[in-house]
Amino acid sequence: MAPSASSLLFKFTAFTLYFCVLLGTTSGQLSANFYARTCPKFRSVIKRAVNSAVSSEPRMGASLLRLHFHDCFVNGCDGSVLLDDNSTFVGEKTARPNNGSLRGFNVIDGITQLESDCPGVVSCADILAGAARDSVVALHGPSWRLLFGRRDSTSASLSDAISNLPGPRLNLSGLISSCSNKGFTANEMVALSGSHSIGQGRCTVFRNRLYNDNNLNASFAATLQQNCPTTGGDNNLSPLDYSSPVSFDNRYYNNLIIQSGLFHSDQELFNGGLADAQVRAYASNQNTFFRDFGNAMVKMGNLGPLTGSSGQVRTNCRRVN
Repeated sequence: MAPSASSLLFKFTAFTLYFCVLLGTTSGQLSANFYARTCPKFRSVIKRAVNSAVSSEPRMGASLLRLHFHDCFVNGCDGSVLLDDNSTFVGEKTARPNNGSLRGFNVIDGITQLESDCPGVVSCADILAGAARDSVVALHGPSWRLLFGRRDSTSASLSDAISNLPGPRLNLSGLISSCSNKGFTANEMVALSGSHSIGQGRCTVFRNRLYNDNNLNASFAATLQQNCPTTGGDNNLSPLDYSSPVSFDNRYYNNLIIQSGLFHSDQELFNGGLADAQVRAYASNQNTFFRDFGNAMVKMGNLGPLTGSSGQVRTNCRRVN
């Protein structure tokens, strides 16, 4: 007997709903439910480790977020930033944008329960993605929808880290170009820059701005100069967001409006250019910033991941299996 029109309609509707649900939980080959069967508790393990680290040192939240960013911008989100140098390659850790400033490797190392609970299952790249999101949430920032299924690189590149990572001395056009090379719009670049709502910068990185830029609030400069003299104190730290240094919020953008961005690249977002209007919008509406930041982080986490049989799942994030 041929199926009735109503039964065909039911089957089509059921399939359509299933397909839409499937689309809603995946992006490319990444999936929100990738570890649902193989390691169902992995998110809670990462969250506990991150919360403990951030509770002990709030700055660590910014460090873990930065690790994910510096991983994804160099040949995709593949955990390559975690690899130590070996006999076959010089890794990314000593590249100028990373050397002496990347932190949080010990926290990633410490998430060892995953390997004991689910040996060879959860990739280092996925741990970085989860740790970044949980760090922002731990510092009162937004959450975003995490997708998983990345695999780990078996190599790293010093030269690629040098050429791909945007630096703190870039002007606005350089920032836009650097992010455009990774598929981000200028608006997404401004949203991602809000990661500087947390964390600290070294004197050696912002000294040139402090003593040479003319778009710098005088009282802000005077305060910074006490901790960052013209010579010496290279590793002295100052908060990227002086008004709320350990809370992920929109005050970073308010600081830019009064010419109190720490890095030259920060202040370039509000310096009479095309990003001024967006900075004002984020400064006046934190929910808009949180929404756009979360969306940009989802997009960043989907930069060139290794999936399927590519790469490997490293059992020690510092070295190839």
